[in-house]
Amino acid sequence: MTGFITWNVGPEIFNLGCLSLRWYGLLFATAFLLGYFLMKKIFRQEDVPVKVLDRLTWYMIFGTFIGARLGHCLFYDWSYFQDHILEIFIPVTQTENGWEFTGFAGLASHGAAIGILAALYIFSRVERRSYLWILDRAAIVVALSCFFIRVGNLMNSEIFGYPTALPWGFEFVRSPEWRFPPISAQPCHPTQIYEALAYLGVFVCLYKMYFSKNKEKPYPEGLLLGTFMVTMFSIRFLIEFLKINQVAFEKGMALNMGQLLSIPFIVCGIYLLVRRKKKSTVANLHIIDYTNSHPLRVSR
Repeated sequence: MTGFITWNVGPEIFNLGCLSLRWYGLLFATAFLLGYFLMKKIFRQEDVPVKVLDRLTWYMIFGTFIGARLGHCLFYDWSYFQDHILEIFIPVTQTENGWEFTGFAGLASHGAAIGILAALYIFSRVERRSYLWILDRAAIVVALSCFFIRVGNLMNSEIFGYPTALPWGFEFVRSPEWRFPPISAQPCHPTQIYEALAYLGVFVCLYKMYFSKNKEKPYPEGLLLGTFMVTMFSIRFLIEFLKINQVAFEKGMALNMGQLLSIPFIVCGIYLLVRRKKKSTVANLHIIDYTNSHPLRVSR
């Protein structure tokens, strides 16, 4: 077969023995750094003190990492980690030659989403701020972060799709240092790129939605979050049809774990959008239009 792309990029940028830098870690850090500056711009837009953002950032970091790690271990690889509980929390694995540093080999985006929701709920209670107000703005940053995470997956040669004859199919020939998935023996759908570009598009839309709105008349709470949930997880749900199974137990399932975990987020997003629309309609019914000869007529 001709006309495909050979992908033989290794997961490490450099390795100095006891010290190594991986593409995934660099992109993960870049996502948080850019996210911080983006949130700083948003907070300045709304005259919120930067010190609030500094506290919010730590909640986001811990919520993302703890949620992503636990999500991977519980949803995707519990058969292994139930016998290696310690490896959930420390970046090493036990081998025949003793303990070996591996980093945290396994993070799940659905777990990260749950972790962020939980962390920001705690933040909203501590800071006494609206939970939906925080989530609306965090959604913009998370969409951008998901773009970087999927690029990191590409650099790890992981989470790719089924074989394809399309000219942009990727043949992954260098094995990453994870337990799964297997490296492709033929060109496959580069689903990491599909998702990365789609998430970048969602970010651009949310960014434009937020900054195009009049400062004195912000969007109703929950609109940006609802849009984020419906678009991001619908994209994830659809692209999963092109992916190979990430874990053995998904074989034979009508919907894989990623799709099953996406459905509640899509439903919640639809609820937020419908709820917002209903509230907007009720509010409009109470606005009397005095600009014509029918003072009892209401604006809809």
